[in-house]
Amino acid sequence: MTKSSYTKADNERIESAYDEYLMPIWKSLDVPVREASGCTLTDFEGNEYLDLFSGISVVNVGHGNEAVANAATDQLERFVHGCSYVHPNEPVADLAERIAEITPGDLQKTFFCNSGTEAVEGAVKLARKHTGSKEVIALEMAFHGRTLGSLALTGNRAYKDGMAPTLNDVAHAPAPYQYRSSHQDCSEAVFAERAAADIERVIDAHTSGDLAAIIVEPVMGEGGIVVPPADYLERVQTIAHEHDALLIADEVQTGYGRTGELFACEHFDVTPDILTQAKGIANGLPLGAFTAPAAIADSFESGDHLSTFGGNPVACAAALASIGELEGEVTANAREQGNWLTEELEALENEYAVVGETRGLGLMQGVELVNPDETGPNGVAPAPDPSLAKHVSSHLRDAGIVMGVGGFYKNVMRLQPPLSITQEELERGLDGLRVALEAER
Repeated sequence: MTKSSYTKADNERIESAYDEYLMPIWKSLDVPVREASGCTLTDFEGNEYLDLFSGISVVNVGHGNEAVANAATDQLERFVHGCSYVHPNEPVADLAERIAEITPGDLQKTFFCNSGTEAVEGAVKLARKHTGSKEVIALEMAFHGRTLGSLALTGNRAYKDGMAPTLNDVAHAPAPYQYRSSHQDCSEAVFAERAAADIERVIDAHTSGDLAAIIVEPVMGEGGIVVPPADYLERVQTIAHEHDALLIADEVQTGYGRTGELFACEHFDVTPDILTQAKGIANGLPLGAFTAPAAIADSFESGDHLSTFGGNPVACAAALASIGELEGEVTANAREQGNWLTEELEALENEYAVVGETRGLGLMQGVELVNPDETGPNGVAPAPDPSLAKHVSSHLRDAGIVMGVGGFYKNVMRLQPPLSITQEELERGLDGLRVALEAER
């Protein structure tokens, strides 16, 4: 396709249709996409954009990945749907076996669904069935989904306004967010101890002693790319087990190579009791999953849980191909480029007063933008500057670069590109970020 076949009218037509016919559920990045390849998005005028967001951390092995596309196409030509829980089929069986092989520890049996939200809600149901208890501890600033069950776990009022009531068996503990903690100046080890103690305090003060699970993101995505201290997850799992509860690791955003390991919990030497997955699992095809050891998974009985479209064979075939790519060079590239990017972002933090902190693992990196002349919450760090983040995002988009904005305060630039990205492409993104920050000085 030549660029002469692209027209501005098509861009405007798509945007107009979104305004007129889609519910206003999400603020668009305003980049209509006609084609995508690797780390490049192309709109209807032929303009190209460097994608540093990968569709909210989804297209892990790159847009238009040939192996994934071929696997999905081959399965499409065989059959599309037979309800995977009614008619056993090869892609589902093979993918379940592969997940048992690649997930840590004794995680063995998987339930397939369609999204991360469904995976989270299914994991909570399984924890309740296995333990016989009902209450769940989640973290403030956490994001686990937007349906009423998962929304109850999400620790951010911005997602809940007008949506209450949700489940009432959920309590929230402070996030392990040292940059904005009153314990900002203590060592990482001491902070891990204090953050874990916060969970104990919430259990004692806000539950009835009927705890089924504690759910955490190994790295908090929507919360602002918050990486916990090294032994925090291990401490949380110990607390859960002491209360006869389970640890659920929500790896919907962190899984499938995003942090430089196949699963982020591997950075912390923790095997959760239940692990949720979605986003990068099938490189953009709708698929979610949660996986548990047989002793926990077999707590479900026939009819306890089901999904008509869960484990769609086309999506499962794509996931198998995506895992093959991740086990090849892609995850290694995420680790290598992530190490390089971490150093570059640390330099950016030292260079600009408006960059309060940079943090992340692999190719899941955040740049927290602040107003250095004002003090933020808890009086321990500069005030969040969501306005600056919004303007930086606009500058980047005008320069042909797509970068996400998130965080509890909407002030964190999110670098979560396809894991196949090259250092040259990352350099272009960082150059664009510097130009955008200079423009706002």
